[in-house]
Amino acid sequence: MTRGATGAPVIERAGAAVSQTIRAAGRLVALLLRTLWGIARNTWLWTESWLLDNKVSLYGLSVTRILIGLTGVGLLLTNFSSRLYAFGSGSAWNGEGAEPVSDFPKIWIFSWFHRVAYDDVLFTTLYVVLLALAVMFVLGWRFKIVLPIYFVLWVSFIEMNDALGDQGDNMYRIVLLLLLFADPAARWSLDARRRAKNGFRTILPREISNLLHNLALVALTAQVIFVYVSGGLYKAGGDPWSGGYAVYNPLMTERFGTWPVLSELFTAWGPAVTAITWGSIVLQIAFPFMLLTRPTRILALAGIMSFHIGIGVLMGLPWFSLAMIGIDFIFIRDRTWKRMAGLARGAYRDGPSEWADQKEHAEG
Repeated sequence: MTRGATGAPVIERAGAAVSQTIRAAGRLVALLLRTLWGIARNTWLWTESWLLDNKVSLYGLSVTRILIGLTGVGLLLTNFSSRLYAFGSGSAWNGEGAEPVSDFPKIWIFSWFHRVAYDDVLFTTLYVVLLALAVMFVLGWRFKIVLPIYFVLWVSFIEMNDALGDQGDNMYRIVLLLLLFADPAARWSLDARRRAKNGFRTILPREISNLLHNLALVALTAQVIFVYVSGGLYKAGGDPWSGGYAVYNPLMTERFGTWPVLSELFTAWGPAVTAITWGSIVLQIAFPFMLLTRPTRILALAGIMSFHIGIGVLMGLPWFSLAMIGIDFIFIRDRTWKRMAGLARGAYRDGPSEWADQKEHAEG
C-alpha cells in the first residue's frame, strides 16, 4: 500500500506537469498566431492605405516625365539631319522597308512611319509631329491625350531600323506604357497649372485612379530593379567583368570611345579600372537592398547616376543615360523634391544672403 500510495502522487504530479506544459504551449501558439495575425492585418491595412489613399511619388514621376520627354526631343533633334538616311527612304538598302526585322511595323497601329517610309515629305511631316508631341510631353500639356499618341508614334518610329536600336529603346517603351496608368503630369506641368485653376476630376473613382497610379509606380520600380540586378548577375559571370577590365574594352573601340582623350585618362590607372568594373557589379546587384534605408539609398542613387553619366559621356550614349537617370528619380521622395524646389525658388527670388539663410534652415 505504501508503494501504491507513493506512486499515485508521482503520477498526479507528472500529469499536472504535462497538462501545464500543454497549456503553456497552447498559450505560446495562441500568442504566436495573434502576433502573426496582427502583423498580417497591419501589413494589409498599410498596403491598402498606401495604394488607395493618395498618389505616391508625384514629383519624382513628374521629373521622370520631363527627362523622358527631353530624351525623345534630344534624340529626334540630333537625328533630324540624317532622318531619311537612318530611318526613311535612304535606309531602303537594309531591306527593312520590304521585310521589317521587328514585328511592330507589322501591327497596323504601330506602322505609321513604315507606311510613309519612302515618301520624304510625309515622313518628315510625321517626324515633326512626333517632335512636337515630345515637347508637349515635357511640358505636360493635355498629357492624357498626348501620351497615347506619342507612345504609338514613338514605337512606330524607333522600330524603323532595328540596327540602330539598343536596350534603352525597350526600357523607354516600357516606361511610356506604364505611364499610361500613372499621373506624371500632376506636378510641374501645364496640366497641373490648369488643375490648380479649374480643379481636377477623374473619370474613374479617386481610389481606382490612385490604385492604378501606385501600381504603375510599383511595376516601374520592379522593372528598374530587374534591369539592374539581372545586368549585374550577367556581368558577374563574364570573364571581362570578373577579370576587372571590362570597362577598358569598349572605351578603346572607335564606336564607343567617342572621346579618346577622356578614355585614355579614365583608363590610365589599372586599379581604378578594376575598382570601377567590380564596383558597378556590386552596385547593380545590391541596388534594391540599398533602397531600404535613407543613407544607403542616397549612396545607391549617387552611384547609379554617376554610372549613367559615365556611360553617356565616355561611351557617347547620352539619351540612354538621360532616360535611365530620369527613371531613377522616382526613388527620391516628394518632400526632398519640394525642399530642393524651395531652395531653387529662394535662390532665384532672393539675394545671396537670404538664399543662404533659407538653405541653412532647410538643412537644419
